[in-house]
Amino acid sequence: MLTCMSRSPDETCRLGEALGRMAGPGDVFCLSGDLGTGKTVFARGVAAGLGVAGRVASPTFTLINEHQGRVPFYHMDVYRLGGPGEMHDLGCEEYFYGGGVTLVEWADLVDEVLPGERLDISITRAGDQCRQIVFTPRGERYRRLVEEMKKFVRAGN
Repeated sequence: MLTCMSRSPDETCRLGEALGRMAGPGDVFCLSGDLGTGKTVFARGVAAGLGVAGRVASPTFTLINEHQGRVPFYHMDVYRLGGPGEMHDLGCEEYFYGGGVTLVEWADLVDEVLPGERLDISITRAGDQCRQIVFTPRGERYRRLVEEMKKFVRAGN
C-alpha cells in the first residue's frame, strides 16, 4: 500500500500521470472518493501519462469514454448505474480483460463485479486543497506498480 498527500489539483494530476506512464494493456484502476475529491483530475493525469491528446472529462452521463493513447484508455464513471448488474450490460468484461487501460470512477459502487486483480485508489479530503490518496494493490502486477509509484513519490516528483 502507498499513501500520498496531494496539496493541489496539479499534484493530484501529476500522480495520475506517473501511474499512466507505468500502465500497460489490461490494467484496471478503481477510484473511490466523495464528490469533488479529485477523481476526474486524477483520471486526466492517467490519460496524459498514456499519451491521450485532447480533453478528458468525466463520463458521468455517457458512462464510458474511450480515448486513444499509446494504448486505449477506457474511462468509466459508474455513479449513475442502478447497481453492479448494469456493469454487465455495459460489457465491462471486454474492457477489463481487453488490450487497454480501464479506469473506473466510483468503483466502490460496483465492487462485486470488478476484477479480483486491480489497483484500488481512494481519494479523501485532508483540507481545502489537500487530498490523501491511497493506492492498494490487488495482485502481483499492481504490487509492482505501487513499488514503482513509491520510487516516483520518494524522488519528490
